[in-house]
Order: sequence, then structure tokens, then C-alpha cells
Amino acid sequence: QLQASGGGLVQAGDSLRLSCAGSGRAFSYYYMGWFRQAPGKGREFVASINWTGEITYYADSVKGRFTISRDNAKNTGFLQMNSAKPEDTAVYYCAADPRTDVRFNTPRYWGQGTEVTVSS
Repeated sequence: QLQASGGGLVQAGDSLRLSCAGSGRAFSYYYMGWFRQAPGKGREFVASINWTGEITYYADSVKGRFTISRDNAKNTGFLQMNSAKPEDTAVYYCAADPRTDVRFNTPRYWGQGTEVTVSS
């Protein structure tokens, strides 16, 4: 199971850190990532990270502003959001998969989502 947290209301230019807590030691060996769904839009990929934390990928829309990371000792992943923009407003979902980078296929495990609102 995945538990996402950290969402809230921020102003444009502010920072926010989302967390994704995984249950079980196996989570430390999974690919994980973040997706988001803005009101009235489909779900889109945001960022992904491999199990060691050494390989990361980002959507062009967040590259240079967001940073994905993980702390395997705590079974937790993070998404640091800097220089937030109103277009970042969405429900953010963490996801994990034991075999494949979450960019390529529908991840096997999903968190419940945490809402981020960026005001202008």
C-alpha cells in the first residue's frame, strides 16, 4: 500500500514537498513515481525514480523545478516542488511497480492522491 501526503494550498513561487510512504520492505526495491491529474484533464506523468535513487526522469513541464527522491531506510519517496505555478494545481498520486519504470506502463500500486493547489 502507498500513502501520499503533503498536499495543500500554496502561492505561485512557493515550495511544497510531497511524501509517499510504502508498506513493507519490498517497496525499497520498487520503481516509484508521481503522476498528477488536473481538474478536467487526464492523468499525466510527473517524475520517476529507480530503486537505488540514481536514475530519475521528469516531465518537461516540471524539469528544473521538481525533484524526486527516496529514502529506502524509511520506505518513503518524495517529490520536492519548487517554484510552483498555478498550472501545477492537481491531485498528485504516487505509484510504484516492482518490475518496470512507472513511465512506461500502468504501475501496479497506487496511492490515494494528495491535492495541491497553487494560487496566482
